[in-house]
Amino acid sequence: MKAPPFAYARARHLSEVFDLLESHGEGAKILAGGQSLMPALNMRLSSPDVLIDITRLAELFGIKVNSNAVHIGALTTHSEIERSAEIRKHLPLLADAVEHIAHPAIRNAGTFGGSLAMADPAAEWPACCVVLDAQIVVASKSGTRRIAARDFFHGLYATAMKPNEVLTEVVIPIPGAGTRHAFLELARRRGDYAIVGVAALAKMTDNRMTGLQLAFLGAGDKPVLARTTSQAIVNKEFSDTAISTAQDALTQDIDPAADLHHTAATKLHLARVLTARVLKQLAA
Repeated sequence: MKAPPFAYARARHLSEVFDLLESHGEGAKILAGGQSLMPALNMRLSSPDVLIDITRLAELFGIKVNSNAVHIGALTTHSEIERSAEIRKHLPLLADAVEHIAHPAIRNAGTFGGSLAMADPAAEWPACCVVLDAQIVVASKSGTRRIAARDFFHGLYATAMKPNEVLTEVVIPIPGAGTRHAFLELARRRGDYAIVGVAALAKMTDNRMTGLQLAFLGAGDKPVLARTTSQAIVNKEFSDTAISTAQDALTQDIDPAADLHHTAATKLHLARVLTARVLKQLAA
């Protein structure tokens, strides 16, 4: 396959990116890691007028920690997150999830911001950001704005970003002391797209789960925060019966669609399996 013809511009400053986005609107595409965009171009699923290369913008790289949040630059690669001691210390959910992202070659090039902007419902980072209540920072010529991750994803490959905006960083609050985490996913082979997965946070007190947050990937056209499922088990004595109640509530939160390899019923069954596993892992 061969990409359609397009113009190419390598930005040296964010101001250049803003000018190009203003000029070309929806005809422009941002090139960050390129691990999703380049295959889409080659298969002619995307046909931009101009490709804006932002890979040299130093202000979009890096991981910074302040007293209550972690700031991750949009161009920070998956591998940098994987190797980061700060991420492992403050956001261990991300450290566990990154191991499921494709393969090392992809993780070396793919970027945190690129994955979020792509909004693939089977991707790991969107679900993690939803469960962690992250704030996604986007910028344009008129300024910057923060969008809650829970409001950022609008559907299949659709986000709250406007055509003249670029994702610059993600701000993730550091979970409070005693917060437990878990990330599980099922795939046909390690590194394949997830059939279904779940990111989770909770606390345990006197054999009761509190503050439970469950976000599913591969279970809809965007990450799904399973509020009804969480409410079915929080503040109740933790037991197999409580887990079964949460599993039964899952049908009120997710309605997965069939894909080329799995029926909707299969995906729902696997989501139930993961729900039990993740709850037991949090409680252990």
